[in-house]
Amino acid sequence: MNATPPAKKTEKRPPDDVEKGYAKKAEAARGKKKMSERLTAVGAISGAIATEVQKVIIGKAHVIDNVLVDILANGNLLFEDYPGLAKTLMTNTFADALGCDFKRVSFTPDLLPADITGTNIYDAKKGEFTFKPGPIFCNLLLSDEINRAPPKTQAALLEAMQEHQVTIGIVTHKLPAPFLTMATQNPVEQEGTYPLPEAQLDRFMFKMSVGYPDRADEVEILNRRIARKKDAVDVEVITDPARVVAMQQAIEDVYVDPAVRLYMVEIVSRTREDPRVLVGSSPRGSQALLKTGRAAAAMRGRDFVTPDDVKSIAELALAHRLILKPEHQIKGLEPGEVIQDVLRQVPVPTV
Repeated sequence: MNATPPAKKTEKRPPDDVEKGYAKKAEAARGKKKMSERLTAVGAISGAIATEVQKVIIGKAHVIDNVLVDILANGNLLFEDYPGLAKTLMTNTFADALGCDFKRVSFTPDLLPADITGTNIYDAKKGEFTFKPGPIFCNLLLSDEINRAPPKTQAALLEAMQEHQVTIGIVTHKLPAPFLTMATQNPVEQEGTYPLPEAQLDRFMFKMSVGYPDRADEVEILNRRIARKKDAVDVEVITDPARVVAMQQAIEDVYVDPAVRLYMVEIVSRTREDPRVLVGSSPRGSQALLKTGRAAAAMRGRDFVTPDDVKSIAELALAHRLILKPEHQIKGLEPGEVIQDVLRQVPVPTV
C-alpha cells in the first residue's frame, strides 16, 4: 500500500536546549510583544476538538492530531486505507466538532463535474440563467472514493483545492471560508478506478492512513456501542467557521527561524536529487512543511517551529509528492522510506 503511515504523537516533555534556543530567537523576533492571544488559544481549542473527536474515533489520537494540523494549515487531506477504518466517520465527526457546513459526494464513474461545482439553470419566469451551487459550496467537502470518478470529474476539484473558488463559464464564484477537501480512496480495489494525476496529488497537503485498531481499542469500541445503545455518537460543537478561520490566521504568527527554513528547503531539495526518485517534491512541498510545521508548533503551545516539528510531519507532507523510478517501485520501495532516509541524511540545524 502506498499510503504513508501517520506520524507518532509527540509526547509532552520539558523543553531541551535546542527548544530553549529557538524560544529565545522567537522572543527576540517578537521584541516587547507577548505571544499572540489568538495563538495561545489555538492549542486549547485544538485540544478540546481532539477530545470531542476521540469520543467517536478510539485509539487514534496521533491520527486526530495530524488531521487537526492539516485543518489549521488550511490544507486538503487524502486518506488512503482499507474499508471500514472510519475515514468517512472521522471526517464527519470533525465537521460536527468544528461547527462547519459539511457535504459529502460519492465519486462514481457517471459523476459529472457539474454534479460537484453546480451549473447555470434557465429560469423561464425571469428569462435568464441563474447559478445553482453544487455541494462543493461548503466548509468541509468529503470526496468519498475519489479515484472512482474519471479524470474530467476529478479535475473539477483542482481550482477549488488551490484557489478556493469555482469558475462556471466566465463567472468565478468564491467558496466559503474555511474550505478544505478530505478525500478517501481504497488501495486494494483497483478495478474501475482512475489513479489521481500528480497535479491533483500535489494539491493535497497530507496523505495519510488510519490503520486498524489494536485489540484493546476494538474491545473499547464494542463496549461504548453497548453502553450508548445506538450507532450514532453525540458530538458537541466546539467552535464555528469564523473561529476556525481565526485559528488558521493565528498560525501566521508562529516564528520560523531562517535555519529551520533552510532545513525545510534542504529536505525537499534532497528528494529531487535522490537517485531512486524520478520526480521529487515540488515547491508546494516546502510550503506544506512551513504551514504544517507552524500548525504543529501551535498545537504544542509554542510560537516557534523546531526541527522536530518538521520531522513529525515531513513524511505525511512529502511522500505522496514523489514518483519513484520503475525499478525501485518493482522492488517494493515506498516513498515514505525515501523521506525517512532523507531526514537521516540532512544535518539538523543547531542554535
